[in-house]
Amino acid sequence: QVRLEETGGDLVQAGGSLRVSCTASRSIFSFDGVDWYRQVPGKQRELVASINSGGSTNYADFVKGRFTISRDMAKNAVLLQMNDLRPEDTAVYYCHATKVVNVEGARVEHWGQGTQVIVSS
Repeated sequence: QVRLEETGGDLVQAGGSLRVSCTASRSIFSFDGVDWYRQVPGKQRELVASINSGGSTNYADFVKGRFTISRDMAKNAVLLQMNDLRPEDTAVYYCHATKVVNVEGARVEHWGQGTQVIVSS
């Protein structure tokens, strides 16, 4: 059973920075992709940023230029550096990892429990 754990959530003032981390019970490089999602009560979970096994990254428009996703080999972690935080960034941030398991493209997905980020105005 693969476990993902998010840490680093906190209360921060608008304009501030925060880095959340996703660690895994196996090498993060064993996944085909790792993403950060976020969710606020009453809304659907939304994709924030992705990094694939080759290191390519993608970002939602609402975080482009402010957030950076990266991998830390030494810590076996996927990091999300969040700068210029806004109150609307307040959410629970979840780590999500996928692994293709056969030639047909079937995937196994893993989710962490989430970490709360609160941005005060």
